[in-house]
Amino acid sequence: MSARIIRTYLLITGLFNLAMSLIWGIDTLFKLHAGLDIFQVMMTNAAFTLGNVLFEIPTGVVADTVGRRVSLLLCLATLFGTTLLYVAIARLGWGFWPFAWVSVLLGLGYTFYTGAVDAWLVDALKATGYTQPLEPVFARGQMAFGAAMLAGTLGGGLLGQLNLALPYLVRAAIVVPLFGLAWRAMPEPGFTRRALSLDRVPAEMRRVFVEGMRYGLHHPVVRPVMLGSLVSVSFMIFGFYSWQRYFLDLLGHEAVWVAGVIAALTSLTLIAGNALVTPLARWLRTRTAMLIVSVLVQAMAIVLCGLLRNFYVVVALYLVYGIALGVMLPECPHPLGSAGHHHLARFVFRQCGWCGGADGLGLAGARARHRGCVGRGGSDAHPGGAAVLGGATQGPGAGRVLAECRKGLRSRSFAPAALRMTGSLAPRKEMMKRGICF
Repeated sequence: MSARIIRTYLLITGLFNLAMSLIWGIDTLFKLHAGLDIFQVMMTNAAFTLGNVLFEIPTGVVADTVGRRVSLLLCLATLFGTTLLYVAIARLGWGFWPFAWVSVLLGLGYTFYTGAVDAWLVDALKATGYTQPLEPVFARGQMAFGAAMLAGTLGGGLLGQLNLALPYLVRAAIVVPLFGLAWRAMPEPGFTRRALSLDRVPAEMRRVFVEGMRYGLHHPVVRPVMLGSLVSVSFMIFGFYSWQRYFLDLLGHEAVWVAGVIAALTSLTLIAGNALVTPLARWLRTRTAMLIVSVLVQAMAIVLCGLLRNFYVVVALYLVYGIALGVMLPECPHPLGSAGHHHLARFVFRQCGWCGGADGLGLAGARARHRGCVGRGGSDAHPGGAAVLGGATQGPGAGRVLAECRKGLRSRSFAPAALRMTGSLAPRKEMMKRGICF
């Protein structure tokens, strides 16, 4: 029984991320081809993030009351419908506002997924008497995620070369068997459903949000991390969505498959950066030094990306940025405690950074016609991020928090399941006790 649950978990993780990553390399190109300008593209991405912010906690209530399988099924149904609506809006030329509203619904769909599958795995394995460590299972899940992302970004680029709508249609097609798999192969042993009372949701949202802010902004260690996320992510999200058009402009022709290849290479650079953390730690003794060096390399690489005009040199510099980012991500403190309130607070600030980066820097990109905006955004955001993130390892309690993080980062799971702080907290606490940091 336990082996079947693990196989189902790995299959769901792989198929879901394959479907999602098909559009990661061509999403901006698709929207530009549909008639949006770069600022409107960024606004649709901000609308998606707004959906994440608004629905993260309510969908957590659904997962922890009605069930994780139901939450995943709602996610897949929402993603199927919104993906096809994207294609219909582009084909019919309906413009910006329909894209924006559907993007909010797409954000809703993603929040039904975050954490639900991981929580289902923990509950189901515990109920079936599984006594082995969970770390190898989550590591295999990350391998499935990485392989799916690589295949998806490459495949999306190749399909987009034929027709920019094809990756979206293939994504919708993959969601159909994934829905069937979740329907038939996700038993929920060890989980007790509870009645979902809608009138409790607003009060629960208010409570968790207020406590997250209290334990975040007022904490001397967590506050710099929150502010650092707000600053640095503002640029990062703009760069993520703008490079597709920017690089093809430098290349000089519409080779959409190139965008897919660059997206795949970017995912590999993040993995390479993760792998460099241990050897670099021998030279850079402190977490603060690691963060500062990483952010400085990112800033210099991105500024040069905006100043130089040679396609191959700029892509190489962007990949250097990806490696430096991969070094930084495991080193950023992920405080645990107070039932994850620190993480919720940081999540809210990060999402605000996504909105700010998509809107503010998107407007700058529209005005400047892409030229040099990436570099200017990097020069503004990253040095500030270095100073703020550097402060995250100082102050009272920093040693205790960082010790917890070092323990958890040995087997980090990227799915933000710790955001699920409503309803039953048992699976999240179990993960924390096993040293898994979100």
